[in-house]
Amino acid sequence: MGLNVIMMGPPGAGKGTQAGQFAKDRGLPKISTGDILREAIKENNPTALAAKARMDRGELVDDAMMIAIVADRLAKSDVQPGFVLDGFPRTVAQARALDDLMDRLGSGPLIVVDVAVPEPELVKRLAGRRICSNCGTNAASLDATACGKCGGRLVQRADDDQGIVLERLRVYQQSTKPVLEYYRERPTFRVVNGAQAPERVASELNALIDHAAAAKR
Repeated sequence: MGLNVIMMGPPGAGKGTQAGQFAKDRGLPKISTGDILREAIKENNPTALAAKARMDRGELVDDAMMIAIVADRLAKSDVQPGFVLDGFPRTVAQARALDDLMDRLGSGPLIVVDVAVPEPELVKRLAGRRICSNCGTNAASLDATACGKCGGRLVQRADDDQGIVLERLRVYQQSTKPVLEYYRERPTFRVVNGAQAPERVASELNALIDHAAAAKR
């Protein structure tokens, strides 16, 4: 059975960065619904463009679309050793659909990690966050002048405006927090303090996942 990890946490918690580093270190594909959607948007896919408009308003994309995107991705051969999911599931309906999918694929238990950060810190982080206008990569630091990946121009995300940030956090509390409760009682559920330095978060995250891997769902 593979090492199947779900990285959860509110916007600005750093779960995307941690998911990417963990996936790289373990040789696993990082599956981000945001990356999948960005590729579809570049191809002018009408559904993806509609999804982008919703995200730019701080809203969530509907369950049916996200479930279909993830199901298609998890059917590919490169996920057999495991995967790291970032940005999915965001609703209980998506979580239940993912459980059903894992059962059908016989892929083994899910390890769920919640990267927890207090709301005032999240607002501060998001207000100063920038992404590459070319490839969508988050800036490595607030002092960065260009994308460290492709050299592209750094811009503020459309959904990092302060008013939209607060709306995104409200939507997270309302829609996504119940997913944590859905997973909380499982022996493979873990919480890491995301308010620490990134390298400390990574160290604790690795230890927690290794410990959870020995537990049963």
